[in-house]
Amino acid sequence: MQGFAGKVAVVTGAGSGIGQALAVELARAGAQLAISDVDTEGLTETERRVAALGVRVKADRLDVTEREAFLLYADEVKEHFGKVNQIYNNAGIAYSGDIEITPFKDIERVMDVDFWGVVNGTKAFLPHLIASGDGHVINVSSLFGLLAVPGQGAYNAAKFAVRGFTEALRQEMVVAGHPVKVTTVHPGGIKTAIARNATVAEGLDAAAMAEFFDRRLASTTAEEAARVILAGVRKNRARVLIGNDARALDLLVRVMGSKYQWLFSRAIPRLRPR
Repeated sequence: MQGFAGKVAVVTGAGSGIGQALAVELARAGAQLAISDVDTEGLTETERRVAALGVRVKADRLDVTEREAFLLYADEVKEHFGKVNQIYNNAGIAYSGDIEITPFKDIERVMDVDFWGVVNGTKAFLPHLIASGDGHVINVSSLFGLLAVPGQGAYNAAKFAVRGFTEALRQEMVVAGHPVKVTTVHPGGIKTAIARNATVAEGLDAAAMAEFFDRRLASTTAEEAARVILAGVRKNRARVLIGNDARALDLLVRVMGSKYQWLFSRAIPRLRPR
C-alpha cells in the first residue's frame, strides 16, 4: 500500500475489529500510529502487533464522547509526533430496538459515540491536519448511513448524520482551499465483535441478534475492510463502500428511491430473529 510511509495516522476504536486491522495495515505501509480505545486490553494487543512491525506507536485509553479529553489528546499527539496527517474516526457502538420502545438515554448514547465521537475527533484534529499540508479525514459511517431499516432508528440516525457531516466537510475543504482530503466509509456486514457487544431494547434477545448478524450478515473480514479503506484513501475517494452487500443495497436504494422503505418494512421483520 503506497502513500502512507512517514505519515502520522490516528485511529480511534483501535482495540478490535476494523480499527485494529486499520492500525496493522497502516503500520505495514510505514505509517506512524496514534491508537486509542476504551478497551485497554484490546488496545494493548494492537499496540503489540503494530510495534512488532517496527513503527512508532502511541497508545492511549480514550473515550471519544469526552470532548475536552479529545481536544487535549489531539494536542498531545501533535506534540509527540510533530505532525498529524490522517485521522480515522472509527470508534462506534451498535444498538437494536424499535423507536417506540427505545428509551431516550439509549438513543443519546448511540448518538454520543457514533456521531459526536466523529465530530469530536474531526474538530480536534482538523487544525493539525490543515497545518500538516497533507491531511485526510476518514469517517466511518455504515451501510445504515445509506439506507434505513426497522429496528435500527438510533443507529441509522447516527450514521446518516456522520455521512452528512463528512460530505459537507469534504466540500468545505475544497471551498476553503485547505490541504485536507475527506472520505466517508460505509461498511456492510463486517466480521467483528460489534454485534456481540451491542445493546438491545428491553424484550429483545441480544445473543440471538448477535448470532443472526454473525451468521447471516457478516460477510467481510476486518482485514479486507481495512485494505479497501486504505485503497480508497490513497485514491482520495469521497465514498468507500465495503462488501458486496453494501454495494448491492446501495444500488437497490438508488434504483428504487424511497420505495425501498416499503420493501424493507415487509422483508426485514421476516428475516431478523423474533
